[in-house]
Amino acid sequence: MQAAAYIALSSQMALHRQMDVVANNLANASTPSFKAERMLFSEFLNRGSASQPLSFVQDLGTVRDTKQGPITRTGNSLDVALQGDGYLSVQTPLGVRYTRNGHFQLDGTGQVVTAQGYPVLGDGGNPLTVPTNASDITVTRDGTVSTEQGDAGRIGVVSFANERDLVPASGGFYVTEAQPVPASNTVVLQGMIEESNVEPIVEMTRMMNIAHNFSFAKDLGDSENDRTRSAIEKLGKVA
Repeated sequence: MQAAAYIALSSQMALHRQMDVVANNLANASTPSFKAERMLFSEFLNRGSASQPLSFVQDLGTVRDTKQGPITRTGNSLDVALQGDGYLSVQTPLGVRYTRNGHFQLDGTGQVVTAQGYPVLGDGGNPLTVPTNASDITVTRDGTVSTEQGDAGRIGVVSFANERDLVPASGGFYVTEAQPVPASNTVVLQGMIEESNVEPIVEMTRMMNIAHNFSFAKDLGDSENDRTRSAIEKLGKVA
């Protein structure tokens, strides 16, 4: 009789972790370039009993949805969005990190930096700098940054053989030990930002389904608990 309770418990544990993933997606629905995550599940068979193996739910982890989010215009000349595969390279205190969030600005020395103040790297691996007295900044579709004083360099856009080698890190960045290569078919769009690819309506629907399934698993566990208690009480009276 305990088998059903154990199966229900395994389902509840997996659903609890799935709810955390969905909640995180919803919390980042307005975070630029955020990529939604999905849970991966599998069946775990316990063959302790050859006549009746038990099937448990096992969550293997999460997988990132790498599809591009909507691109919106901001009007900020230092904002850039990537159309196609690719990531922007950023120098952080912990090393080079990668992102698709192109919300950039200039610091006091003329360096192009992220909202956190981290230098954006050019295609040569050095921080991208423009003259501090420049008044007109232009970014072409290949990432070349220029002002009325001439070219200032090109934004470093890289790609990876397998995007899922990139591991999410703090601040909306990704980290990986995989070797980046220059992105060949990516277009840089000036004055635009890639939005999150989270679809709130879909995530809310998924959250309701999870809550329903969790309630069902709870009812199953409670039913088995009541059945076990009733059996113990009846056996106690017989004794």
